[in-house]
Amino acid sequence: MGMENKISFIVAVNGYKVIKKETNANFTDVTALDSLNKKVLLRLIEPVSNECVVSNDVKNVAELIKRDNYDSAILISKKFTNNAVDEMTKQKIEHVSDDYLPPFDIEKLYLAIVDFANSQCQKKCGKVPVVKCDCAEKKVFDLCRTKALADSAKYHFEQGSSGLLKNDLKIALALTK
Repeated sequence: MGMENKISFIVAVNGYKVIKKETNANFTDVTALDSLNKKVLLRLIEPVSNECVVSNDVKNVAELIKRDNYDSAILISKKFTNNAVDEMTKQKIEHVSDDYLPPFDIEKLYLAIVDFANSQCQKKCGKVPVVKCDCAEKKVFDLCRTKALADSAKYHFEQGSSGLLKNDLKIALALTK
């Protein structure tokens, strides 16, 4: 999963509402609100070559959290040193890396995909079809990519296939581009 997709995944699974995105030379900060209107920082650190995030990077984020009154934070990068992971634990900062993705509720992932599909239908057709024949995107319902995605996600959810649901979310995100 690409770095930007990790942010989108975290936002979707946690039901965050993105309110600001700021890109700098080595990192991207996304400010979001959770369901309780708590301010969450998602910081994506793009490593140069094979660099790891170190404890000083974590300390800088901890200072930012205090200074800008964030309620929580998630650091996202390819790799973290052991000291950085220890510092994140101490500072109560979550992390996502190539090797670690925090546990998530598969139902939340499925519902995020359904919400996405419904909003796409609303944008494209002006309504969310209740039955297949109501779909106005294509004359033949089976050609509607949005509803096909929703059907696929439903099947994957019923089968308990979290890996395939993650892929469904990637497809959903690609449909918006």
